[in-house]
Amino acid sequence: MIILLQILLFYQDVKKDSICFTPKKRAWVYCRKMINKKKLNFSYYIAKRYLFSKNSNNAINMITLIASFGVIVGSMALFIILSGFSGLRTFSNSLLEISDPDIKISSVTGKSFVYEDALENILIENFKIIAFSKTLEERVFLTYKDKQQIAYIKGVDVNYSSVTKIDSSLYVGTWLSPEYKNTAVIGNGISYKLSLGILNFGEALEIAVPKSGTGFLNPANFLRKVSTQIVGVYSGTQEFENKYVFVDLLLAQELLTYAENEISAVELKIDINTDVDFLAAQLQEELGSKYNVQTKAQLNALFYRVINTENFVSYLIFTLILIIAMFNIVGAIIMMIIDKKENLKTLLNLGTTIKDIKKIFVLQGFLLTIFGMFIGLVSAVLLVFLQQKFGLFMLTQNLPYPVEFHFSNLFIVITTITILGFIAAKIASSRISVKFIGK
Repeated sequence: MIILLQILLFYQDVKKDSICFTPKKRAWVYCRKMINKKKLNFSYYIAKRYLFSKNSNNAINMITLIASFGVIVGSMALFIILSGFSGLRTFSNSLLEISDPDIKISSVTGKSFVYEDALENILIENFKIIAFSKTLEERVFLTYKDKQQIAYIKGVDVNYSSVTKIDSSLYVGTWLSPEYKNTAVIGNGISYKLSLGILNFGEALEIAVPKSGTGFLNPANFLRKVSTQIVGVYSGTQEFENKYVFVDLLLAQELLTYAENEISAVELKIDINTDVDFLAAQLQEELGSKYNVQTKAQLNALFYRVINTENFVSYLIFTLILIIAMFNIVGAIIMMIIDKKENLKTLLNLGTTIKDIKKIFVLQGFLLTIFGMFIGLVSAVLLVFLQQKFGLFMLTQNLPYPVEFHFSNLFIVITTITILGFIAAKIASSRISVKFIGK
């Protein structure tokens, strides 16, 4: 009775606007806008009544509850997954800041090149470059007592700790100092494999490289060696921990019999407000085809591609789960249409169009989706902040799973669920026709 009274009042309101019955064109335009607005309010009112009022059929109430629960869980899971990948990307970037520079300049041909004054002048004059470091890298044999390991020696100058955050990643000990000769810093993985810690005064770490042109005729003269004392152990990604032994640049040049100005690369630290890709392209143009200028993203192209692919695939998987959950919305609306068939016949007899009746159930499905999405997102955002604050889920004993709140993830979830909910409601309401209602 309340719904019927509302319908009668609605049509009375339309008739009260006498401007609608004047022959003026502007009056008719205003009239159509006013009627469309009132129809929308009418459809919204009926949809809200159908959604939130308890139905006499308990089966329909249960189906509606299940449909809402599916949207809640789907939206919650999708946002948490996207937040997890955002946190994982930031965590991985923090590890790459330890191992890789913002820009790396290397030779196009050969393992090394001669560091010239022209190159240094270009780097000094560019105010966007905060610091740069000369490095030398080569594969070596490591020997400690009866254990051996193949790794890479990386000779660095005093500016290297300003280019990367390697000194902040020290697991134990200190970074290289020019005051102490023949010292080295190794990765945690190498330290574990060689059972080697810092300040092992009993026996030094032996670093060896093959001598060029000696062949295997005289094994005693096959390797060139240098003994080093370990002063620090760093941590990072698994690959990084097992790859490098850092030594002073001069020691590396001496071991490899390189000239004083012969290096493998120049690594740069760029101002945080600078477009790295643009600067890399600018440096490439200035240096010419003789040098290869690479950004951090280019140095780790495979890593970033894997992260982005996993993120996209996870989004597709959970979107598929949401699509399946939306079938519950379709089923709930269809059941509601069948249950309210007599009411719809009354509405049709009172002058309501099929289009307006369809709009009622489109709005009902849309409201059901928005209601479930709101609860799911509030719960998901709360869990993300609790994880950031208290570390509810741990990767290791001391490392909580990284998550980050981003409005972009919130926008993606809202857009996805809104579109899917609207499509589901349109599909369900398409069943309504004059023949189905049986006027």
